[in-house]
Amino acid sequence: MTTPRLYLDHAATTPLCPAARVAMAQALDRWANPSSPHAEGRAARAALEDARARIGRALGHDGAIIFTSGATEAIEIVLRRAKAERRFVSAVEHDAVRRAASGATVLPVASDGLAGALPEAARGALVAVQAVNNETGVIQPLDSLAAEVRAGGGLLLADCAQSAGKMALPDADFIALSAHKLGGPPGIGALLIRDLSTLAPSGGQEQGYRGGTENLPAVLGFAAAIEAGAGWIDRAAGLRARLDAAIAAAGGTVVAGTRERLPTIASYRMPGVAATAQLIRFDMAGIAVSAGSACSSGSLKPSHVLAAMGWEEEAAREVVRISFGRDTSEADIDRVAAEWQAIARSARARAA
Repeated sequence: MTTPRLYLDHAATTPLCPAARVAMAQALDRWANPSSPHAEGRAARAALEDARARIGRALGHDGAIIFTSGATEAIEIVLRRAKAERRFVSAVEHDAVRRAASGATVLPVASDGLAGALPEAARGALVAVQAVNNETGVIQPLDSLAAEVRAGGGLLLADCAQSAGKMALPDADFIALSAHKLGGPPGIGALLIRDLSTLAPSGGQEQGYRGGTENLPAVLGFAAAIEAGAGWIDRAAGLRARLDAAIAAAGGTVVAGTRERLPTIASYRMPGVAATAQLIRFDMAGIAVSAGSACSSGSLKPSHVLAAMGWEEEAAREVVRISFGRDTSEADIDRVAAEWQAIARSARARAA
């Protein structure tokens, strides 16, 4: 029998959960434009607003929720329209933040990937710091940063694409979410806003803050995925610890292994073997992993995240990311660990 493929790239996107699939199928059977005034449109509007309220309850958020096409659009909306004169972003932000914040002041991080105290110049500014790094899984101390930003009269944008539904939301002014990272469909996300007056409107739908016809089936799938939760997250912590130990015992390096990390994401260095070569070997063995963010893993550029943490370019090019989902098992972890060890042994044999 052919060994089934093993998917361990859930930080890039994770499969649609059963509840989201059912919700979307039901929505497609009664589709109408939520902005239309007729009975069908009003019914669609009622379903949309109910989903908005459900997402807020599930996440413990009582502010405004603007639906977007994903976290990237939510981030762009804030970085372009937040009512703050200056922008500061951490050096390890996702590429979506880096692109939208062109010209912003970059905040350095320590060797463990954590952002430090804010400079005096950041007072009154919009500060963007992610909740969880998408490459290393490092959790930022956003609650203390939020207090610091607020004390200086500024606004905090938190990219929570990786953390939403897996850990509590931070105390931020703006929170960007993406449904396909937590079992919802691709092409839908949300911007959570503490106070709408801090964001310049643009007209159109979504309370005047985003144009375009609302994607009701995707929104309902998003709501169902959020409500399904991540009761498996504690189990993921055990799986990640198991893989950390196996790779460390085989001579690998666990990136930011001493820091608090989201249980579903880990990065590992295999000394002497380029990440591109590792990806090919893993793929040939039927295992899907990645080299950092899916948005940049196809490029030849080394990880800006690892560079910001002080990694040398050669070492950074030897790091791959492995990320877990709701169905990942101990057997899956043992399989990827065995393949990692086989690749490392082969590399050492060639070098001898």
